[in-house]
Amino acid sequence: MQNSYISNIKKTGLNACEDAQSFLQSSMWGEFKSRFGWSAAAFLIDWTDGDKQETLPLLALCRRLAPGISFAYVPWGPELPSFFTKDAKAQATAQLAEKLKTFLARNTAFIRFEPPWTENMEQKTENKEQRTENEDQSEDSAAQEIAGRKLFLDAGFRRAAAVVQPPDTVIVDLSPSCGDILAAMKPKWRYNVSLAVKKGVIVNVCTSQELETFYTLLKETAQRDGIAVHNYNYYKTLFELCETYKGTQIRLYTASHEDDALAAIVVLFRGKDAVYLYGASSNIKRNLMAPYALQWKAMQDAKETGCRHYDLFGIPPNDDPDHPMAGLYRFKTGFGGQIVHRPGSWDYAYKPFIYFLFKTAERIRKKLMDIRKKK
Repeated sequence: MQNSYISNIKKTGLNACEDAQSFLQSSMWGEFKSRFGWSAAAFLIDWTDGDKQETLPLLALCRRLAPGISFAYVPWGPELPSFFTKDAKAQATAQLAEKLKTFLARNTAFIRFEPPWTENMEQKTENKEQRTENEDQSEDSAAQEIAGRKLFLDAGFRRAAAVVQPPDTVIVDLSPSCGDILAAMKPKWRYNVSLAVKKGVIVNVCTSQELETFYTLLKETAQRDGIAVHNYNYYKTLFELCETYKGTQIRLYTASHEDDALAAIVVLFRGKDAVYLYGASSNIKRNLMAPYALQWKAMQDAKETGCRHYDLFGIPPNDDPDHPMAGLYRFKTGFGGQIVHRPGSWDYAYKPFIYFLFKTAERIRKKLMDIRKKK
């Protein structure tokens, strides 16, 4: 007989998510998304396994897909107790999907989860012997992914046609000294950091008053790389809202040379984690390597504020030169962190036919976006 992993679910206020591990499960994020067409709901979940029990918060976001049709989305959730085994996690999440159904609108077609637990972690290495070991790890990683996928499929989930938040990322450990962090980077990355300083690139921590500089660079980046961006008010609201939440900081870093703005990044500081959310760069003076100086400055600041991890927040799943974002993979993995893989996006359908139509449309949209990025 299948175990029951949930003893109770209680709907509550958003403030219950204040202590969530990820900022994407936080009360701040729920309030932020509610200002842009989403409806945010918070729950307290009593998780249980045998004689062990733990109560954890959950943030769910709901949105209308079409007249009379909506869906629910749990970004980087659910956060589960550490005593759950890997095999139990998918079943526990499926039980959560079924129990949440009674709390959601009757027209909810499906609920999408992005489980936050890691499937494996790989340390970037340089020499031939270590690369051989990494190849073995990659094979193990592929086997783990297949096994993990089967667990979700057996639990009644369907693989989403597209992901919302990136399941793969690079996380830099900030606990060593700054010298050791720098030494762990690839030699070319260390050289580029020093080159930017040598060439006179100036990095500043700016206030939200200078968001327009960032947004101008962001639009330039979007046009160059074929990516979509939010409107200016989206980023402005995020900065304003973070200022009202204790324990959450958001910083804008800009890099300039003489009178030219070359690049900018937005980094969120929360608890032990710093997350690189957005980046933008100009088409001019790219030889000055401004983005490298920005990342290094943000890492140093994150360490100084007490963060233990710097999350570069999103890379392609592997080092595929044909991937439309292959350049992003090379850039972020050069900073010497660990490559982290999460399960990705999984959907639990309440209305299978409507879900099938949505998934087909989403798959087509993703293919068109990938073609645009390649171009």
